[in-house]
Amino acid sequence: MKKPIRRVAAVGAVGGLIAVFVLTAALAASAGTKRSTSAKVGGIYKVGWEDSFGVTDNFDPTGEYLGEAFSIFSNLEVRTLVGYNHVVGAAGNKLVPDIATAVPTPANGGVTNGGKTYTYHLKSGVKFSPPVNRAVTSKDVVTALERLANPKDGGEYPFYYTVIKGWSAYAAGKAKTISGISTPNDSTIVFHLTAPTGDFNYRMSMPATGPQPAEVTNCFAGFPGIYGDDLIATGPYMIEGIDKVDISSCAKLVSAKGKPLEAASGYDGVSNLTLVRNPNYDPKTDSTAARQNFPDEFQFTVDANADDILNKVSAGVLDDEISSIPSQTLEKYATQSSLKKYLHTDSGDRTWYLTMNLTQPPFDDLHVRQAMNWIMDKAALVQAWGGPTIGKVANHIVPDTLFDNQLSEYAPYRTPGDHGSLAKAEAAMKGSKYDTGNDGKCDAAACKNVLLLADAREVDTKMLPVITADAAKIGITFTVRTIKGAYPTIQTPSKNIPLAERPGWGKDYADALTFFTPLFDGRTIIPSGNTNYSLVGVTPAECKKLKIGGNCVGVPSVNTQLDKCAALSGQPRLSCYESLDKTLMTKVVPWVPYLWSYATHITSSKVTQWQFDQFGGSIGYAHVAVSG
Repeated sequence: MKKPIRRVAAVGAVGGLIAVFVLTAALAASAGTKRSTSAKVGGIYKVGWEDSFGVTDNFDPTGEYLGEAFSIFSNLEVRTLVGYNHVVGAAGNKLVPDIATAVPTPANGGVTNGGKTYTYHLKSGVKFSPPVNRAVTSKDVVTALERLANPKDGGEYPFYYTVIKGWSAYAAGKAKTISGISTPNDSTIVFHLTAPTGDFNYRMSMPATGPQPAEVTNCFAGFPGIYGDDLIATGPYMIEGIDKVDISSCAKLVSAKGKPLEAASGYDGVSNLTLVRNPNYDPKTDSTAARQNFPDEFQFTVDANADDILNKVSAGVLDDEISSIPSQTLEKYATQSSLKKYLHTDSGDRTWYLTMNLTQPPFDDLHVRQAMNWIMDKAALVQAWGGPTIGKVANHIVPDTLFDNQLSEYAPYRTPGDHGSLAKAEAAMKGSKYDTGNDGKCDAAACKNVLLLADAREVDTKMLPVITADAAKIGITFTVRTIKGAYPTIQTPSKNIPLAERPGWGKDYADALTFFTPLFDGRTIIPSGNTNYSLVGVTPAECKKLKIGGNCVGVPSVNTQLDKCAALSGQPRLSCYESLDKTLMTKVVPWVPYLWSYATHITSSKVTQWQFDQFGGSIGYAHVAVSG
């Protein structure tokens, strides 16, 4: 969903085995629930956001990779050629036209040349919000893609688009345009690909591909993470105060050194984001199935105290939350009849994991990485999040749902009760160069005081004792560094982080490729905003260029397998990715996956309609409504 994703519950014992089973059943019964009433237009939808926005590029869609941000963009601010209806389940993963008149297919003539040419026609009447105030054209889509291709603009997922002819040449500064994109007129855009790409329409649903006005974005060229302050909307909502921003010259917006000079008043980048209606949005260009747009305003407020957020939701001060929900709170809402209607639990399509850097000792050794998978008490890590009420133990990389449950029995590191096995961990460690005593322990100096990067959320502090105690059983000790909002550090390869407990990943769209290409393709590694945290496939030359220390010789690569799978479709594609999952879990071993989580939200009594957005894996803001 896509990206770093939200946490859904914090630690706290439910109160016994019977209570766990009762609560799990109650939560299952609430899955996908939403209250359907006579929703009315108006009101302010207020959301409490725990700890920090946690964004990866300051809400600039070019570089933003947070699942929660995807939902805000796609539901409210940024329209794309094709998109979603922002509803729960399979229907929420189905592509629909957004600013394009149709989803291109071979049947309607939108996909030609053996699957290598895609043609989109834009609807009339789609306009940019103030202060731009003009019609969107096909060239504005080109602007967005050129920003994504330019490595200086902070794009975090350009790898999805390298299949467009001329993309790499433009990214390398060897061409002034992307040759594979043409705009025959203001309402037509054509993509010429180097190979058939069956999921290309899905790729064009990503927020970074939404049209952007060059007269504004050019001012921010080379200064990633700043344009988010002045994002020009195409959706039904825009940042409060953006209409007052002076865009008459770049000198009004940003200094020569990249310091933002004027930003929309509704977003401070730290604690507050306010969206108001975009007066240039024409609902006739959209569908109510995709966006109903009931509230007049959305307010997002950061609060480091999850209990405070939930208390405010209960009191009706806030309407919704993005927070760590303590298990005792989940129990109360799941079991008390008067509260059940305010609890929403949905499939998250997401994996949480410990990431090991394949260039950093002692994790540059396959045997150590395998031993880490055997020794970790995954059940305890899941319990740190709230237990089986918020998800189940992850046995491999991609959630079973994306494989049609064909790998549901695959668990290469399964242990009794998922509590880990010292015997199997020691057996794995005995093959390691760091087991100098041949005793199944990591004895070398490189095994001591290894840097472990953690975030500051409550759930992170609850997991740390489990991780450190289990690793110590096989001789690995840590120096823990805790950072509030750890993603930027993890995403900078030159920081040389050996182990990080923060990462989670949700699908970008309903295809297994979105779990593999961003996370394990060695060709996607970039200096900042990198999502291949384990550096799978990195080469010595790349290590030198990116200032990566450690052991960069012989790092395993799965690039060939990735290319093979991407060219397939149907069951062969699925089988190929299933095989790749197995290869990564046994022969590469970059992760210790431990949780396939649910997405859980609690709303206030003022919420008269609620929906889950399967694409973003979060709140379906396009369909929510409040009273008063």
